[in-house]
Amino acid sequence: MTRYDVVQQVATITLDRPERLNAWTAQMNAEYRLLLHRAAIDPGVRVIVVTGAGRGFCAGAESDDLAGHVERGSYQSWDASDPDRALAAPGYGVRPEFDAELAYHFGIPKPIIAAINGPAAGIGFALSCYCDLRFAAAGARFTTAHGRLGLPCAFGLAWLLPKLIGLPRAMDLILSSRTFDADEALQLGLVSDVVPGDQLVGRVTEYARRLATTVSPASMAASKRQVYEAFHLSAAESVRAAEALLDPMMAGPDYREGVAALREKRAPSFVDLPEQI
Repeated sequence: MTRYDVVQQVATITLDRPERLNAWTAQMNAEYRLLLHRAAIDPGVRVIVVTGAGRGFCAGAESDDLAGHVERGSYQSWDASDPDRALAAPGYGVRPEFDAELAYHFGIPKPIIAAINGPAAGIGFALSCYCDLRFAAAGARFTTAHGRLGLPCAFGLAWLLPKLIGLPRAMDLILSSRTFDADEALQLGLVSDVVPGDQLVGRVTEYARRLATTVSPASMAASKRQVYEAFHLSAAESVRAAEALLDPMMAGPDYREGVAALREKRAPSFVDLPEQI
């Protein structure tokens, strides 16, 4: 249900149920978390790309799973009581605020880029929002979906979406659960670019490789954490947190290499992050 490839320091995780527009299932959830953990701890991976196979990114939860929730009268994403089905916990343990479904993306010390190649609905939409950057194929469509199912705004989108696009725009999408297209997503600031469908993966991969080859992995890890920690800090706390990072990072190899490359007028060659346990 998911595929994993690493090429030139970029890991690509592909949701792979194209016949169902990559509708989300419990098995896909488990596989996705496992592969994200694999990419997070691999010192040879510097950037992660998430996309979908075929015509869709992720069209929301599988309808059979939704029907099962109706029968149970409760939400169940996986059988946590089965030790053979214990979920991987990528990004957990960094900050307690990140230790929850999808919020774990914030604890992963590498940029995660969504290449949204088709419909992104419900949990598929939420997953894309928890990625650090989003690029969309022309014609891709989005919806929060929950309102049409009689559900609350799920997966923390009530907290996250206003931070991404502003409160009034987020309220419209949350309250209406309306469908909107990639061009509107660009106008809202939700995606960074809209690309012809046959060029999307190439465009995102090119961007990811540029990050992987020109930016310090240590800097990306620290900067990403600073951004999401700042959601929970005051301005002064954010300044002090940055100051606390400055001296240790200036003593590190990436700063030394960055300064040398600048003075020697050449491209920097940064070391990989150590394997994360």
